[in-house]
Amino acid sequence: MDWLTKYWWILVLVFLVGVLLNVIKDLKRVDHKKFLANRPELPPHRDCNDKWDDEDDWPQQDRPKK
Repeated sequence: MDWLTKYWWILVLVFLVGVLLNVIKDLKRVDHKKFLANRPELPPHRDCNDKWDDEDDWPQQDRPKK
């Protein structure tokens, strides 16, 4: 078991290579053309606060005058 304490990093590398190979195999199974043809609709983007936030959270005295 002395070799295990000296060469533990080789076992970690073998494990990582195995994980990498399994990920590559699984990614090859994905049919990206079929997914893109039947992809779900995206919800609307919520960057425009004036459309989504109708509440008036600002006190009147702190508001800049137009």
